[in-house]
Amino acid sequence: MTGLGAVSPIGIGKTEYWNALKEGKNGVATLTTVDLGDCPVRFGAEIRDFDPTRWMDNKEAKRSDRVIHFAVAAADLAVEDARLDTASLDPHRIGVYIGSGQGGIGTTFSSFKTMMEKGSRRVSPFFIPMMISNMSTAYVAIKHHAQGPNLCVITACATSIHSMGEAYHTIVRDDADIILAGGTEAALQSISIAGFAAMKAVSTRNEEPERASRPFDRDRDGFVMGEGAGVLVLEELEHARKRGASIYAELVGYGTTCDASHITAPDPTGEGAVRAMRNAMTMAKWQPEDVDYINAHGTSTALNDKMEALAIRTLLGDSADRCYVNSTKSMIGHCLGAAGALETVAALQSIEEGILHPTINLENLDPECPINVVQEKAVEAPVSRLLVNNFGFGGHNGVLAFQRFTE
Repeated sequence: MTGLGAVSPIGIGKTEYWNALKEGKNGVATLTTVDLGDCPVRFGAEIRDFDPTRWMDNKEAKRSDRVIHFAVAAADLAVEDARLDTASLDPHRIGVYIGSGQGGIGTTFSSFKTMMEKGSRRVSPFFIPMMISNMSTAYVAIKHHAQGPNLCVITACATSIHSMGEAYHTIVRDDADIILAGGTEAALQSISIAGFAAMKAVSTRNEEPERASRPFDRDRDGFVMGEGAGVLVLEELEHARKRGASIYAELVGYGTTCDASHITAPDPTGEGAVRAMRNAMTMAKWQPEDVDYINAHGTSTALNDKMEALAIRTLLGDSADRCYVNSTKSMIGHCLGAAGALETVAALQSIEEGILHPTINLENLDPECPINVVQEKAVEAPVSRLLVNNFGFGGHNGVLAFQRFTE
């Protein structure tokens, strides 16, 4: 991994984002830019004052959805961080794998209202390209002249992990030298919030939204919706070496499984999650005692946190007592299809600095989550090997294994 790009509710760019995480900055607040109507949930982790014209011209910005704006910005930040001159490289060897759970749902919702109120002739000719999920990959590819493999993975909350994992396989089989991979999401819309609220999946702490996202806490009551994008530069090792790139870490393992159990709830035994983590570790040739740190899915929902803690304990055994765990979602909410990429950006900087960011709002560790969670303050600890977990609706499980790069 040679470049990190982050567009998050607590910072834009890897440095601002990472510094905010280390400080325990909370990105959750009452929503200000969304017409919520009679939605029972009034808060989320939104990106305020985002100006897409920093990364595209005004006309282009008006003809594309916010989900595309985030993706283009994060990709540009990753390319800049990797010091890549894409114009000087073979375009056929550069790919883009950026997924999204809900795509341009803001455009979908507003266009539907336009049709209902004003008739079908008033629907914009740009509606389809603004709405379809793969258009983020298209915009990024056009901007960087990336004519290699191009995919939009959609596996709900596991989207980003699967995007990066499939990019890894593509590079290993020599179909590309570089892939810009990750996820993007801009689903803070009343229709999405209402849907999750109807499922009773989201927190309803309207009176204290800053305390709503509390992974592994005994008093958690649901996740908090967030938005943003994370894009990382995955680069073949020799290609990176030849151009003198700085290497954050090696991606050495990828596990993907399905619970095949329920459309929304995780398998309570954690069997699918264990297999995904174990598969990533097997590919990496690791033993349980090798894992220093797990950036957990850690959604703040009753079922997921309990399942994930059980899975970690089952996987690592006694080594779970010394393996650090944290949840980035405690500060940025659940960014759905962008979650795994933003969490990976955080995790890789833990390798760089030997610092593990806190899991805020964790006041009383749930006794049913017996794992070593980093709580209210950042911890200094050497990190050489880590896992990043994401588990999505439909039982989709994705895990990446990273290790410190050494010559």
